[in-house]
Amino acid sequence: MLKITDLQKTFNPGTVNAKTALCGLDLTLEDGDFVTVIGGNGAGKSTMLNAIAGVWKPDYGTIEIDGIDVTNMPEHKRAKFLGRVFQDPMKGTSPDMEIDENLSIAARRGTKRKLVWGIKKNERDQYRELLATLELGLENRLSAKVGLLSGGQRQAVTLLMATLRRPKLLLLDEHTAALDPKTAAKVLEITDKLVTENKLTTLMITHNMHDAIAYGNRLIMMHEGRIVVDVSGEEKKKLTIAQLLGLFEKASGSEFANDKVMLSK
Repeated sequence: MLKITDLQKTFNPGTVNAKTALCGLDLTLEDGDFVTVIGGNGAGKSTMLNAIAGVWKPDYGTIEIDGIDVTNMPEHKRAKFLGRVFQDPMKGTSPDMEIDENLSIAARRGTKRKLVWGIKKNERDQYRELLATLELGLENRLSAKVGLLSGGQRQAVTLLMATLRRPKLLLLDEHTAALDPKTAAKVLEITDKLVTENKLTTLMITHNMHDAIAYGNRLIMMHEGRIVVDVSGEEKKKLTIAQLLGLFEKASGSEFANDKVMLSK
């Protein structure tokens, strides 16, 4: 479902501020893979997601989604293949629009628009059913403006919007990092349910080692723009944080040093 080959990206090349963010990155995801991504600051995690989304073009290498080369495809055209949830709960929704209006926009993503009555009754019924699965009481607040929701409620709605049309690939960029622990756990529970039930191919960046091990069928750790640890299946299920750190040190030749990640163990 995703194939990244020899992806390279350097920001501010030829200057004293030159920074190589991706260094010959190779990654292949099979249909239905749920991959957690962890690494220190500057490891290239978000740069990888932004390259997949088309935020910027790589200097070298290719990106294929479901067999289609999207390397040179503009961001707005490849958006039909992708669902994305950001770290900031304020992104991904329109705060001045109602919950059902936000969901309606997501449901029409990638389709031709025409002049029809805004939201039909059967659509509202569908949105109400979907919201009820979140168990947050939002099914009774369809007309509430999204800007009035809590951060966790907003991320849950954003998740629904990102998965409503079953994207080829779901990108989650530390989407629980700005939430308190209890709310983050609920949003992760919702994430796991949506990904599993819809069999969505997913890349989830997290700063939490426990979550990286607990969720998904595969874990990759990045360092200096490349993947240095890649575990899956039974090996991942049995993995401990101490073992993960040991794998990193063996592969990278250095100790893992990142306060945000280490404190979340």
